[in-house]
Formats: sequence, structure tokens, C-alpha cells
Amino acid sequence: MITRFNTVYDKLSHAMDGFPYDEIGISEEVKEQLELMCMQLKRAKQRIDSQDMELTMDMRAVLSFDSDRIAECESIEKLANRLPLNTLEDLRIETVAIRKLVKERRGQNAQGTQNIIDLLDRFKRFAGIEQVNVLDEPVRRNRSLQKCTSIAIPFEFLCPITLEIMRDPVIVATGQTYERANIQQWLDSDRRSCPKTGQTLAHTALAPNVALHKLIQQWCQTNNYQISKKAPPPPPKKAHSEKVIILIQNLYSSELQVQRKAVTKIRMISRESPENRVLIAEKGGIPPLVLLLSYPDSKIQEHAVTALLNLSIDEKIKKQVSEEAPIPAIIEILQYGTTGAKENSAAALYSLSMLDENKALIGSSNGIPPLIALLAEGTIRGRKDAATALFNLTIPQSNKAKAIEAGAIQPLLSMLENKGLDMVDEALSVLLLLAEHPDGRKELGQLSFIETLVKFMREGTPKNKECAASVLLKLCENNNNNLVVALQYGVYEHVSYISHNGTKRGKKKAAAMLQLMSKSGQIPSYNNER
Repeated sequence: MITRFNTVYDKLSHAMDGFPYDEIGISEEVKEQLELMCMQLKRAKQRIDSQDMELTMDMRAVLSFDSDRIAECESIEKLANRLPLNTLEDLRIETVAIRKLVKERRGQNAQGTQNIIDLLDRFKRFAGIEQVNVLDEPVRRNRSLQKCTSIAIPFEFLCPITLEIMRDPVIVATGQTYERANIQQWLDSDRRSCPKTGQTLAHTALAPNVALHKLIQQWCQTNNYQISKKAPPPPPKKAHSEKVIILIQNLYSSELQVQRKAVTKIRMISRESPENRVLIAEKGGIPPLVLLLSYPDSKIQEHAVTALLNLSIDEKIKKQVSEEAPIPAIIEILQYGTTGAKENSAAALYSLSMLDENKALIGSSNGIPPLIALLAEGTIRGRKDAATALFNLTIPQSNKAKAIEAGAIQPLLSMLENKGLDMVDEALSVLLLLAEHPDGRKELGQLSFIETLVKFMREGTPKNKECAASVLLKLCENNNNNLVVALQYGVYEHVSYISHNGTKRGKKKAAAMLQLMSKSGQIPSYNNER
């Protein structure tokens, strides 16, 4: 959408630039309208913002995970907070908007539509909201209303959790009103926050909302609306404590098939709900899972590393997993495991590297070279997992040196040339971090790479241009020769364009580049206030 807007904006700006108002006799009123339009366009242009590189990496990581891997929750949380889509009201509005979008598309761009629906479901799952098909109507009407579809139920009569008319409205500690059965199910899932506001509940007592109940009854009578009796809601998808204990005991079994069956089941239930993950951790499931990482059976290894990946999305459990020292065994699976095990091992290292102490530990445990190998030779999903993990791991300066020494730069450069991978932004993001190290700048300061950066600044997407400009700025800040080479490849024209028409971050980088050119005497004095 930003690209399309930029195209329209550029065409209109070109058409209005130097418009001969006086020569063709346009009235002052029309002239004011045209100037107002130009001003509004300029303001709209300035409001275009881009997610920072880390957020973009999180989005790509979330979209690349399949349904059996829920370690994207750190990424989901960041996205939900930024958009924002982290409260019940936000998600309700988004659901209505997506229903409208689906109807408008009428089956066109089905894959893109499904990606949107899947991502919304992940936001809802993360927020602990009951899953309802996004294509279903928000208010289910009984048969007596089928002939009168124009009736609109007042929004305040709907339970914020299910968007169904309330039969027994109750008030919680924050003053919000919910259907009793729905909020009780919420509380029974060990949640102690208000679904709508996110505030912590001072207590869990439920008070009947007598006034609202009377209003709902009066409205139903006036509009001939009969509230159908609702079956009690199903209990939350929660594993029984006794079954989990048995499964964990079976992880220690001397029989291969018993172990396989147990670790497969643990993997499955670990992705089903936060309650299951807490239960597995509380009942001592982490130590045997870590032991199974070194078991001489590829299937058991894959299930074990995936289960630990799923468990590690919870911050407290992530620390518990780390305390069992799983990183060396995960790195070994990353080196020698099956394709699926390697991919999930890379994702597990990414999840565990959210803890700063683990970044250094993974680096010192020689975990970076196998990630680079996966980056060079893995499947598309494997390469995305490896790139995401490397982005997080190369934040510390010591790991930058390890990645450069292990040969990270060459496969990243190859990714820039491979259009089938569609990983230009990921590659440039990691290269930017490596360019912060002297050895990285030395290896990247090649004529061919500078030419490639200029090419992306000329032909790439707005995000490509932003990332390429960021990397080139880092190379030129420390080496005037690189700046001269970039100018020889015609970078000035593209930097000037990005400074006016790029993303918000791209504009800043381009402005810094122009100032650097001016300071070095390569171009006339540059004033970023113009």
C-alpha cells in the first residue's frame, strides 16, 4: 500500500510542481484548493512510517512458523503492542474489518487473505481469547430473527469476550461487564486480568449487573427477540495433571516406542495452551526433555527440541529451560539432526537468545557456525530461522566477530542475489549488524557489494532501499573511499530520492548520507531542513 501511495503521490507532485496558475487564469479559490491538496498530500507522506528492522524480522518470522511451532509469541507480543492489537476491543474491531475485507475480495488473493486470518487467530490465541471462525457473524441470531436481519443488537448488550448477547451479565472488579459463563471460564484458566482492559483484577468476585439485565430483557421483549439457551461452554483445552505426570514418567522409559509416544504427546500438548506449558514445567517435564536431546534417535530428538521450543515462549519457563543447560545439545542437533530438527533447533536458539546471557553462551558454545551452515544450505524455512537467530545473536560485539570469522557474510551476500528466497531485508539487516565490526566493514567494503547496495537503493522496495541505505551509511562513515565508489555508481541521485520519498527511517539514513557527502566535500553543502 505504501508503494502504491508513493506512486500516486509522485505523479500528483510532479503534475502540481510549478503549475502555471496565473498563466491559465485559475481563480484564487481553486488555487487555494490545489495548494491545500498539495499540503495534505505532503502531510500524509510524512505520516508514512515503517517498522524498524527487528519488528520486520519478527513479522517475517511469525509468518514463516507453521502451526506446530508456537515460539513466535515473543514476536506476536511485539507486533500486538505496536499495532496495537492486544486488547479485546482492538481485536473485535480488527475482526469486523477483516470480515469486510474478505467479502470485498470475493475469493481474490486467497493466500494473502488466509495469511491475514491466520495472523489474527495468533493474536487472539496469544491474548487468550476463545477462537471463533473470523468469517462467522459476530452476533448469532435465532430463527425468529431470520426474517428480520436488519435488527441491530445494542453493542453494550454483547459480551466483550464472545460478542453474543448476554443472558446473565456480571460485573468484575474493574467495572467491566461480561456474560457470567464466559468470564468464569476466563478466570478458571488461571487468568487474573480483565479481558477488555488488561488490568489486574483486585478480586475475582462477580456481581450481577441487575440494571443491564433488565434493559436487555426490555429490549428483547420490544423487538421480539428470544435469547436461546446456550449450552455450557467447553472447559479450556487443558491437559489433566495425572496424564502429564504419566507422560513425563514415560520420557524416562527404557522402551523406545514408549518414549517416542510420550515425547510426541508432550510436543503436541505443549503448543495447545499456556496452561499446558506451565503444567509440564511444574511437573518436572523440562529435565527429561533436555536429556532426550542427546538420545540416539532422530525422531525423539526432533520432538524434544520442538517441545522445548514451545515451552520456552513463556519468560519464566524460558529461564527454567536455560537452567537445565540445553544449549550444547541443541547446537549438536542443529549440526547433525534431521531437516526439521535443524530448523526447530535454530528457532529454539532464537527463543533462548532472548535472554542476554544466552547470547554469549550460544556464541561461546560454537553455535554460530551451524546456523551459518543452515543459512547457506537449508530450506527456505531453515534459512529464515537461521537469519532470525543470527540477527538476534549478532547484537553483542563478540558474536559479530565469531559470525564474521565463521563465514557469515558470503551466504548473506548470496541471499541478496537469490530472488527466489525473498530474503533481501533479512540479509541486509544481519549485514548491517556485522558492518558495525571493523572486520565486517573490511570484508563488505568490496566494489561489487557497494554496487549491489546502490542497485537496491535504485530498484528495491521502500524497505530494501531503507536497509541498503543503512548498510551503505555504516560502510561510508568509516571509509571515505567507499563513499567515493558509491558516488561513482550514481548513488547521489538515489540518496536524494530516498531523502524525500523513502520510509521514515530511510529518510533519516539518506539525510545522514547526504550530510556525510557534503562534509567530505563530495557535494555542495546539504541542509536537511529544506
